[in-house]
Amino acid sequence: MNDGHVTRDLPIVVVVGGGFGGLAAAKALKRAPARVVVIDRTNHHVFQPLLYQVATSILTPGQIGSPIRGILRNQPNTSVLMGEVIAVDLAERCVVVDCLDRDRVRVHYDYLILATGASHNYFGHKEFEKYAPGLKNLADAVAVRNKVLRAFEQAEGEEDPARHRELLTFILVGAGPTGVEMAGAIASLCRITLRSEFRRIDPASARIVLIDVGSRILGSFSEDLSAAAHKQLEELGVEVLLGQGVEHVDEEGVIVAGKRIKSKTVIWTAGVTPSPAGTWLNAETDRSGRVRIAKDLTVPGHAEIFVVGDTATLDHDGKPLPGVAQVAIQQGRYAGRLIRRRLEGKAMLKPFRYFDKGNMAVVGRGYAILQTRVFRTSGFLAWLAWAGVHLQFLAQSSLRVSVFVQWVWTYLTGQRGSVLIVNHLSGSHTEAKTEPVPLQSSEPVQSSV
Repeated sequence: MNDGHVTRDLPIVVVVGGGFGGLAAAKALKRAPARVVVIDRTNHHVFQPLLYQVATSILTPGQIGSPIRGILRNQPNTSVLMGEVIAVDLAERCVVVDCLDRDRVRVHYDYLILATGASHNYFGHKEFEKYAPGLKNLADAVAVRNKVLRAFEQAEGEEDPARHRELLTFILVGAGPTGVEMAGAIASLCRITLRSEFRRIDPASARIVLIDVGSRILGSFSEDLSAAAHKQLEELGVEVLLGQGVEHVDEEGVIVAGKRIKSKTVIWTAGVTPSPAGTWLNAETDRSGRVRIAKDLTVPGHAEIFVVGDTATLDHDGKPLPGVAQVAIQQGRYAGRLIRRRLEGKAMLKPFRYFDKGNMAVVGRGYAILQTRVFRTSGFLAWLAWAGVHLQFLAQSSLRVSVFVQWVWTYLTGQRGSVLIVNHLSGSHTEAKTEPVPLQSSEPVQSSV
């Protein structure tokens, strides 16, 4: 890949994004008669459904992140390029990449799979991002962890007890799976892990507020499971404000329904917006910017280009497919298999059909809700099922062992894996300097069975 000059002895398949969809596609191409190039902004894949556990100190970043090269080390036909795709040249069939030491490197393709995921959606209020960080990659998770833990440290050192309430108020905007799981995890952090570690404040007195404009939490689940999760949150001490949108966010907190809620820790869990792939391709998109794809996951008019995961929209039984990890995995695997069959001259696959394995969400320690096509349940057994499924889908066996041991230890003792504030220091100053490095591909955070 020297600025577009490549040895074209084999067809080249470029996969943009090292998230769930991109890795599934690359693995499906393991034995394909092609050169596979995986491009990502970072050198690692992140198991996004567990990002909230890094943000709330249960797990360390290394327990949910895996080097992409390590995952694909047994695929001789696959290489990895760390860089950011900024454009697609349809006429020349190449992607334009800003690499670490060079800009606008042109990487040619015969087939292209875009699995570029999504980023935070502030619904037209980009200015909120400064005060309400989101949670889409490891850098975000560490920044949120720093922010949450620093609130307790600030409160412990605050001379004025009247300010403790403000410092120990945590606001989560958005009651989807990420918001609910974060709220439950912060509640457990306050009431179990940190309860005896401070002398001037009571961590259990922290106020946790979950806000959503909808009429109920976890809108993608059935009403009975949503109600069960709502009740569990309230038992954990979480305040749930529904039917009320956040009108303003600043350094003093948020304004909801014309009323100010003071807080130094606001976390945005309200939604995602897709990558600019639709603009790159000059393709038809839906209202949110997702590329409208055909039933074989290709872009209409470009049979060599596939779009999968959060970047794409495809109807399933009359409704768009949800932005969950299983959709990205199944679509990535299908795209890789279809390209391999084309290269091998075999019969084409049937149109893509999503197999819904169900959805899960955790609400505090030892409690989850589980919904499949045939049954629904909540409680400890659902939590065990959630744990088993998530362990299964971790990228490496070593991580499965590490995460399993940490979960058991946390459940039995309440102690967490990494209650650390990690700052970038400048000289003798101790102020944190956040330097997020977003992933090229960020797959959905909602948990899937």
